[in-house]
Amino acid sequence: MRAFAGLYDAIDSTTSTTLKVAAMRAYFAAAAPADAAWAVHFLSGRKLKRLIGAASLREWLAAACALPAWLIEETYSQVGDLAETIALLAAADESSAAVAGEATQLPLSAWIEQRLLPLKALEPAEQQAQVTAWWRQLPYLECLVINKMLTGSLRVGVSQTLLTRALAQHFGIDTATAAHRLMGSWEPTAEFWTGMAHPAQAGEDGSRPYPFFLAAPLEGSPHSLGERADWQAEWKWDGIRAQIIRRKGATHIWSRGEELITERFPDIAALTQQLPDGTVLDGEILAWDADGVMPF
Repeated sequence: MRAFAGLYDAIDSTTSTTLKVAAMRAYFAAAAPADAAWAVHFLSGRKLKRLIGAASLREWLAAACALPAWLIEETYSQVGDLAETIALLAAADESSAAVAGEATQLPLSAWIEQRLLPLKALEPAEQQAQVTAWWRQLPYLECLVINKMLTGSLRVGVSQTLLTRALAQHFGIDTATAAHRLMGSWEPTAEFWTGMAHPAQAGEDGSRPYPFFLAAPLEGSPHSLGERADWQAEWKWDGIRAQIIRRKGATHIWSRGEELITERFPDIAALTQQLPDGTVLDGEILAWDADGVMPF
């Protein structure tokens, strides 16, 4: 956990894309496969579902710090983030002997799989006992990260492009392959991490989409696009951005949010059976009537 918290802090402390990529590469080089997989889970914008409600955490914090509820609320209103408020009030002192124990040394994957996720099966009193014990054992940074995971609010300040670059450099694969392997549904396991290293595409999930081909602002002047006669333009339709994958005799329709939505469009899925295997269509799903495309 200490290594991942350090990565979180390193990324959050700089605006340099070079330093962000370097921090990720250093973490990946030292992390166990299961820890690296969970790190990619968070770095790619995925989160744990909220494990403990905010009201319960505020109540537990007041009890743990022997402070009145109104003072907890005032502190929170000044800080603006519950996870940070907890870490500021309840985290162990960095010089305390407690921070050198199991809590900080436990790997990221073990924290999530053996401690955080099992909380859902416990009674509230047991949850409170475990969570407040962690607060007393963890220094500020680790306490902050754990609480952001508990509240489902952990966001790491790195773009998908930078994560893809770091993974491509770490594994020695091209960025397009790395980007493709981050798409779709996958579980943060050691097997997922080791699978990222394979240069061949054989055996990969046939449903996996590609990164969506999104519009980007023009960095130069319009003249940099060349002669106007050579331009191509298309309507900006208002619909649902989607990607249709036809592979291995099956159809998979993905939303831009990487949600599998095939069953919501059975008419489209039926039509795609006419497409040759290996076809990928990236575009907009539109509603039609007798007059053509309908308003969004």
